[in-house]
Amino acid sequence: MTELELRKNLELLKTEHRDLDAAIAALTEAARGSASADQLQIARLKKRKLRLRDQIAIINDTLLPDIIA
Repeated sequence: MTELELRKNLELLKTEHRDLDAAIAALTEAARGSASADQLQIARLKKRKLRLRDQIAIINDTLLPDIIA
């Protein structure tokens, strides 16, 4: 992938990460004392959010490699 493609992908992943954060917060608020099905959905969204965070970190490392001086 080119640098431009990586940057576009990075922005899409960051947007999805923020959207998941908002969805998790909304579900958590709505699910207080509710059924375990909501808790399962929240857990799945949190796992997806973690995978996105890992993908974001990989792309960031590709775009900005560590230089040990």
